[in-house]
Amino acid sequence: MYDYLLGGKQNFPADREAARQLIQAVPEAAEIALSNRLFLRRAVRMLAQDGIRQFLDLGSGIPTQGNVHEIAQATDPTCRVLYVDIDPVAVVASNQILVGNPTCRAIEGDFTRPDLILDALSGGDPATVIDLEQPTALLYCAVLQQVSDDRIDDVVTPIRGLLVPGSAMVMSHLSTAVTDRYGDSTIDTAKGVYRTRAATEISLRTDAQLTALFGDLAMVEPGLVPLNDWRPDLSEPDPYAGAPTPSPMRGAVAIRH
Repeated sequence: MYDYLLGGKQNFPADREAARQLIQAVPEAAEIALSNRLFLRRAVRMLAQDGIRQFLDLGSGIPTQGNVHEIAQATDPTCRVLYVDIDPVAVVASNQILVGNPTCRAIEGDFTRPDLILDALSGGDPATVIDLEQPTALLYCAVLQQVSDDRIDDVVTPIRGLLVPGSAMVMSHLSTAVTDRYGDSTIDTAKGVYRTRAATEISLRTDAQLTALFGDLAMVEPGLVPLNDWRPDLSEPDPYAGAPTPSPMRGAVAIRH
């Protein structure tokens, strides 16, 4: 669905139909997806320019335009990227793209099971890509909204807690602002698309809830803001730039000092 909303070709008929249903409920769904992708690119570029050379992308999905490794390695070709996704199709597609790129890999894994991800990082091939004893950027882009409130801390805390000084956490997440804009009924319809098409429940969160997910990491300027307000890049204008209302997604980058 995400790839289709971005105008990509790595999607299937069921994805396209689900995305069309989503657009019927929330007409700006494609703009929300593009704004999220542009935020991810800016965050990765900033962290790579600041010296981080490892990127752990959890819930990475099927590769689409402006992949993490492309952005990071444009700064330094030695940057390492490990993509983790539960969908074996996404993993196969990712590894096809990564053929000939020895410092990047995709593995099958459930980002809601950090214990299993940490097991993978403790030995075997993933450990040759990501070493959590070195500064690492932990990426949660538009995925934590798929985790319920009663599980969210158990999902985020284990890996976040292992980040060494100099590491970072990047997060984008649907805000409760989307309900303010569209109303409960419309958002319930949109959630229903994910529920029936992807067996996924969507949880919206307030700014206070999102801030808490960063734990003791220190947010870099401008903090937690609508995605279009996070260090905008005039060369890749956000679809919400100059719009009467900002992106209903929030994003932030935080560093462990």
